[in-house]
Amino acid sequence: MKIDRYQIELHDMHFYAHHGVMPQERVVGANFTVNIVLGVNDCSCADSDSIENTVSYADVYNIIKREMAQPSNLLENLCKRVMVALFDSFGTVEEIEITISKDTPPMGGDRLSAAVTMQARR
Repeated sequence: MKIDRYQIELHDMHFYAHHGVMPQERVVGANFTVNIVLGVNDCSCADSDSIENTVSYADVYNIIKREMAQPSNLLENLCKRVMVALFDSFGTVEEIEITISKDTPPMGGDRLSAAVTMQARR
């Protein structure tokens, strides 16, 4: 059997960060949730059972954490920065889909969230 591609998914990563257009968002900060799906084209890890042949979940998380710590006005900019950093770090990642949600945007609403989802291919 030949496996052509597989996905690595990290769900519900929570960060406190200072993204937003409003000055108060940059000062006070907010809670964000990140979900990501990576399409990987090297499936040799399925045979080798070795971390060296796959994308480390911990490394992916740390890259996202690093990008989340750098303020952006727009979630769109943040999504793109995360995708660029992941593509630059992992040559076997072929596709990325990322969703970043601001858990309580300053729009007046009960338990409202706002999210941006982006998809990219190498």
